[in-house]
Amino acid sequence: PLFNMAGEVIGINTAILSPKGGSVGIGFAVPSSLATSIVDQLKEFGETRRGWLGVRIQSVDDATAEALGLGTARGALVAGVDEKGPGKPAGLDVGDVITKFDGKEVKDSRDLPRIVAATPVGKDVPVTIMRKGKEEVKTVKLGRLEDGEKVQPASARTPAEPAKPAVTTALGLEFSPQTEELRKRYSIKEGVKGVVVTKVDPNSNAADKRVQVGELIVEIGQEPVNSPDDVTKRLDALKKEGKKSALLLVFNAQGEVRFVAVAMN
Repeated sequence: PLFNMAGEVIGINTAILSPKGGSVGIGFAVPSSLATSIVDQLKEFGETRRGWLGVRIQSVDDATAEALGLGTARGALVAGVDEKGPGKPAGLDVGDVITKFDGKEVKDSRDLPRIVAATPVGKDVPVTIMRKGKEEVKTVKLGRLEDGEKVQPASARTPAEPAKPAVTTALGLEFSPQTEELRKRYSIKEGVKGVVVTKVDPNSNAADKRVQVGELIVEIGQEPVNSPDDVTKRLDALKKEGKKSALLLVFNAQGEVRFVAVAMN
């Protein structure tokens, strides 16, 4: 254990830095408050019971914040909602930015899992979100993390080979409408809407953000796009609004979605 000057336990050691097989005096610990809550759960239930929200999140960088009209980079951006998770019936949706959870500020995405896990299972929790520039509060009856862990994340996809030249070029990307050939080439699931990325300029901001050939752009600026013409119209509208970045909702062959903020030149 780690002690303060008063002799009180303030942390529990979890690891030491040992580059050559021996301790060099650098240790790692979890706060005693976290350890105490775990011990209490073990005493009461014989197992841990951590909260589960049932959403997949990603961080909000400056470009994403600008595209969403958040002002400053903050909160946790919802990139996926588990169909069987507690967030779904509460009305949480892809594109929401969670800024407060149970009255606690979510300064960045790393805060949210810790806060949720420490919240009692079954509690009705107020969740403050930003949705299309407006603040809303949803109430979530928190689930149990161990139940949600049964759903395994899909593995990362292998970049596909470039396809034929696309119809529209923008943001360092070439877009094509979906065709039977492209759906087969990139293993695109039936019924998924969006335009296909058929080329990525390696020197573009989109490439830096790891947008890949074969992925689908489902939304731009939180509006659906189903054709290259939709892409052009949506980007023109965002430029007229004074946006510096376009927020793309990207869908890959594994069915995973993520938000990517790409600079508009």
